[in-house]
Amino acid sequence: MKIYEFQAHKIFSKMGIPSPRGEVAKTAEEVKQIAEKLGRPVAVKAQVLVGGRGKAGGIKLAPNPEEAYRVAEKILNFKLKGVLVKRVLVQEALSIKKEYYLGVTIDRAKKRVVVMVSPSGGIDIEEVAKISPEKIFKLRIDPLLGFKSYEANELALALNKDKNLVKGIANILFGLYRTFDEMDCSLAEINPLVVTEEGSLFALDAKIIFDDNALWRHPEINDLRDLDVEDPLELRAKEARISYVRLEGNIGCIVNGAGLAMATMDLVKHYGAEPANFLDVGGGASSEQVGKALDIVLSDKNVKAVLVNIFGGITRCDIVADGLIQALSKREMNLPLIIRLTGTNEEEGRKRLKNVKGLFLAATMDEAAKKVMEVVKR
Repeated sequence: MKIYEFQAHKIFSKMGIPSPRGEVAKTAEEVKQIAEKLGRPVAVKAQVLVGGRGKAGGIKLAPNPEEAYRVAEKILNFKLKGVLVKRVLVQEALSIKKEYYLGVTIDRAKKRVVVMVSPSGGIDIEEVAKISPEKIFKLRIDPLLGFKSYEANELALALNKDKNLVKGIANILFGLYRTFDEMDCSLAEINPLVVTEEGSLFALDAKIIFDDNALWRHPEINDLRDLDVEDPLELRAKEARISYVRLEGNIGCIVNGAGLAMATMDLVKHYGAEPANFLDVGGGASSEQVGKALDIVLSDKNVKAVLVNIFGGITRCDIVADGLIQALSKREMNLPLIIRLTGTNEEEGRKRLKNVKGLFLAATMDEAAKKVMEVVKR
């Protein structure tokens, strides 16, 4: 789950991470009033859940309130990288001397939390990794020992040798790690952390991504979610407790089990088609759950055919068949539906589906994927 920059700044402030003074505005007039209140040049920053705002024209400097008004008129209610800008963050502009990158995320290969810093702040860390990987300093955290003060100091020293700045950077790293650890994040990032001409440290940008699976422990975080920008089909799936991610293809996939779902998508691509989604109805899905999954997949206008691939273990094949029959009875099915059932009560499930018009029953995954490709090419 992503949140806006202004929301992340508020969380960082609670963790002792300094941010420039600023407020959120929804109109150009509000931007002007905030600029007048701050009494100095400001940065007007589009609040959207996409990266690369600066390059796309979503961040503008304004030397006075009148210019801030004009800049805000250009940013507000316009689309930035396909996303409508509904609000902006108005922050005091700083005299920047140096820029650093600070981040905490998960190293999935090493199965550890990793704290990263770089003297090349202000650009995507992925670009730094490509161009100058030697400028990225990483520390993988021992889950039993946690993040130690001497480790924070070592990372800070990799950025700056000034004793006062080292102490400040180390404190900010601790605040960033606390945010990541206590709030169940998958990413907590400051890019850039700036040193001003006066020698002060500020988190000029703030980014936090939370682990969706841990939101039940943080209802206050869940309240920060902006439902207007989330995919409506993904929201429906969450309410139905179905794991679903919309993709850009045209083959709707309904599968039980994440591993089988990934294998099904790979096979669809192998035969030259593109999956429209990842969808896992779960190991013990009911007939009602299967029906909801079909409704969600069919609601995607890009879907040209549906592939149902079920391995009957906890979920019996006859229950899956009942769910499909019930779902089909409630709506008109104009798309090809290819079904592969195997496992518990496989024969019973096949018998129930045999007389349903418009279905193709496949014996294997390979046969199912080939049939999908065949019907889409027609």
